[in-house]
Amino acid sequence: MEVFYYLVFGVLGLVVAALELSKNNKDRVNTSSAFNSFKNNYLIVYSLMMAGDWLQGPYVYYLYSTYGFGKGDIGQLFIAGFGSSMLFGTIVGSLADKRGRKRACVTYCITYILSCITKHSPQYKVLMVGRVLGGIATSLLFSSFESWLVAEHNKRGFEQQWLSVTFSKAVFFGNGLVAIIAGLFGNLLVDTFSLGPVAPFDAAACFLAIGMAVILSTWTENYGDPSDNKDLLTQFRGAAVAIASDEKIALLGAIQSLFEGSMYTFVFLWTPALSPNEEEIPHGFIFATFMLASMLGSSLASRLLARSTPKVESYMQIVFLVSGAALLLPILMTLFIAPSKVKGGGISFSGCFQLLGFCIFEACVGLFWPSIMKMRSQYIPEEARSTIMNFFRIPLNIFVCVVLYNVNAFPITVMFGMCSIFLFVASLLQRRLMMIVDKPKTNDWTPIEERNTEEDPLNI
Repeated sequence: MEVFYYLVFGVLGLVVAALELSKNNKDRVNTSSAFNSFKNNYLIVYSLMMAGDWLQGPYVYYLYSTYGFGKGDIGQLFIAGFGSSMLFGTIVGSLADKRGRKRACVTYCITYILSCITKHSPQYKVLMVGRVLGGIATSLLFSSFESWLVAEHNKRGFEQQWLSVTFSKAVFFGNGLVAIIAGLFGNLLVDTFSLGPVAPFDAAACFLAIGMAVILSTWTENYGDPSDNKDLLTQFRGAAVAIASDEKIALLGAIQSLFEGSMYTFVFLWTPALSPNEEEIPHGFIFATFMLASMLGSSLASRLLARSTPKVESYMQIVFLVSGAALLLPILMTLFIAPSKVKGGGISFSGCFQLLGFCIFEACVGLFWPSIMKMRSQYIPEEARSTIMNFFRIPLNIFVCVVLYNVNAFPITVMFGMCSIFLFVASLLQRRLMMIVDKPKTNDWTPIEERNTEEDPLNI
C-alpha cells in the first residue's frame, strides 16, 4: 500500500505543476512593479507567520502525551485554546481596528512566541496558559494580517482585482508549500536529529521572531476607525449592527462558520477514519498530501479569480457541494463495504477511497480560502473589518468546542454526516448571496421632468 501513497502524492504534484506552468494571459493579472514588491513583502511575512503555526500543529497532542497527560486532559487544553479565541479574539480584533493592524500583527508574534515558550514546562497550568495565548494568537493571525493587507492595498491605490492575486498566492505558499516544508522540517528535528517534541516549537518561535523583524522594519500602520471617542462596546455594537443590517455580511459570516467548522472537525476525524482498526498509516506523509491537494485548489482559485466569469459567488456554490459530497464517503464506505476486523496492517481498501475523497475536500479548502478572502474584501466595511471577522469566528469556536467535548459520544459516521449537512447548507446560503449580489439595483427616484409630466400630462 505504500505505493498508493506515493502514487496519490505524485499525481497531485504533477497536476499542480501542470496548472502552474500552463497559465496563459487569461489566467494571469497584469500588475505593476510597485504592487509586485508590495505583494512579495506580504507573502514573505505571511509565509513566516504560517511556518510558525504549521510547525506546531502536528506535535501539540504528541507533546502533551509525552508529559503524561491523558485524552481528557489534552481535550481540555484544546478546548481552552478555542475558548480563548472565542472570548478574547473578538476583543483583540476590535483593538486592531482601533489601535492599528501592524501593532496587532506584532502582538500576534509576541503572543505566539510566549505560547511556544510555555511548551517547555510539563506543568498543566503553564500549558493551559500557553493554550490561552495560542487561542488569542490564532484570532490575530486570521484577522489582523488580512485586514492590514486590504487597507494597505487600498491606501496605496492598487486595483481592486489585484487583491485576488495576493490572496491566492498567500494560500498557495502559506497554506500549501510552507505547510509541507514545515511538516518535513519538524519531522527532521524530532525524528532525524532526535531533538525532542519541543524542538518544532522552538523553531516556530524563531520564524515568528524573523517575521516580526520584517514587519517592524518594512510595514506602515493602518487603522479601521482610530477615533478616540469609541470604546470597545461601541465598536462591538457597530459591528453587530453592520452584520444585522447587511444580509450579505450575515450570509458571509454564516458560510464561513459552516465551512470552517466542518474543516476543523475534519482535522480531528481523518486519522480514525483512515485507521479504524489501528492500521499503520504515515500521518506526516498523508498530511503533506493533503497540503498538496490544497495547493491544487488555490492554483485553481487563482485562475478563476483572474477572470471576470464565473463570479466567485457562483463557483463557490459548487465548491461547497463537492466538499459536502467528499465527506459523505466514510458513510458510503460503511454502508457498502463490510468493515475489516483485522487489527493493524496497512490502510484498507475503503481507506484508500476515503483518502482520495479527503484529497478532494482539501482541494476545496484550497479554493475556499482565497475566495472567501476576496468576498470579505468586497463586503466587510473597512472601519470594523477585524472586529467583524472575529465575530464570524465566535460560532465556529463554539461549534469546535462542542465537537471536542463530545468527540467520543457519537459514531464517526454521524460526525461526517453533520459536516456534510453543514456544507450543503453553506451552498444554499452561497446561492442566496449570489442572488442578492446579482439583483439589479432599482432607483427609488424619478427625474423631475418625468414627475412633472406625470402630475400634469397636458403640460407638454
